Amino acid sequence: MKGLLRKGIHLEGDILAKLNVVHIRLVGLGIDPHLGEILRDRKNGWRLQGRRHGLYDIHILRHNGAVDNEREGTPMKCRIVELSLATPLLTSLLLTTLLTWSKPVIGQESPVLSLESHISLPNVKGRIDHLSVDVKGERLFVAAVENHTVEVINLKSGQRVHTITDLAEPQGVFYEAATNRLFVACGLDGVVKVFDGTTFQGLTTVKFPDDADNIRYDARSKSVIVGYAGAKQLRKREEGTGGLGFLDSKGKRLADVVIDAHPESFRLEETGTRLFVNVPEKKEIEVVDVAQRAVLARWPVSTAENNFPMALDEAHHRLFVGGWVPPRLLIFDTEAGKEVASVEIAGKTDDLFYDSERRRIYVLTNVGVLEAFEQKDPDHYAGVARYPTPVGTQTGLFVPEWGKLFAAVRKQGEQDAEIRVYQAH
Repeated sequence: MKGLLRKGIHLEGDILAKLNVVHIRLVGLGIDPHLGEILRDRKNGWRLQGRRHGLYDIHILRHNGAVDNEREGTPMKCRIVELSLATPLLTSLLLTTLLTWSKPVIGQESPVLSLESHISLPNVKGRIDHLSVDVKGERLFVAAVENHTVEVINLKSGQRVHTITDLAEPQGVFYEAATNRLFVACGLDGVVKVFDGTTFQGLTTVKFPDDADNIRYDARSKSVIVGYAGAKQLRKREEGTGGLGFLDSKGKRLADVVIDAHPESFRLEETGTRLFVNVPEKKEIEVVDVAQRAVLARWPVSTAENNFPMALDEAHHRLFVGGWVPPRLLIFDTEAGKEVASVEIAGKTDDLFYDSERRRIYVLTNVGVLEAFEQKDPDHYAGVARYPTPVGTQTGLFVPEWGKLFAAVRKQGEQDAEIRVYQAH
């Protein structure tokens, strides 16, 4: 029974026991959101203390039946997103009761997004990083970082049609339509590989110091920009500058801009000449002049740490940044160079997107929730929809030409990895 997160529900541990709940899946919303599936403790029952707004404090966590002693006695806030009962009758009765108690705030369908299809990716294991699209050819390119592959999907048929193998942790991927070339940035060896977009034959490689990551395209100069190297806690690099490398369409290295540490997500203005880049190790956003290839400013990020994903609303001069600790969506005024608003999000995110046509922000979080926020005006934002996703679904791609959001779902037990396709309304 999925999508049973409701406001106003009060299910305490003894009630769960009476309902003969045999399985519960929780999503953390506290400081440590790393919660997986928690099985019923048949000896002690559920140790849950319910709250009226649907939050729960977990006093003993059990991962696959084993007691997590480190967390014993430490309350953690969670939301129930799935319940499995012993019989279909109990499931039906509980669902009926819940629907009469409150209106849903999380669901699979709403006027905001609808889940259109699933595209299976058999034999793809581990974390999936970033995506790119061939709009004219209707193809999607998926960087399966821990599988060491790039998966090529034909969106007309909804099938994978090719796999590029033997890549050293592919993180960033970009398809350049004008030249029919595919650029793949690899984190383990710092190499960017350039492939023919039809045959997928390797054409050239560009070596950066290490950790080649996000890729963007500057349409004015027709250059591909790659973030690389620099201090990054997740890679256990304590110090060192990073950079943005500028390549031409053939892969020739044109120039570099030094960044204070590892550059995470970055966005370019289309009408201006600035580029905004997240530098989480320095708790800042660096502003780069693409024409001069120089850093113009550094904006502090103080409301949340680990500012990884980014999206841009150039028309309203707003920059959207996802922070991990605490999980928040930060909004910066790109004219004033300061934060003007922030809203809470469900968990940490590696990708978020601005839908300019509908004035919405879509946030993919690792705790099993896809969130949509409405831009009331440039300084005010409100959550309008939440959708359940498998835990760890935190990367994807929004394609404004189609109004489609692609969410990358990693392999879950016996369930294959997949791409979920959502249509915006």
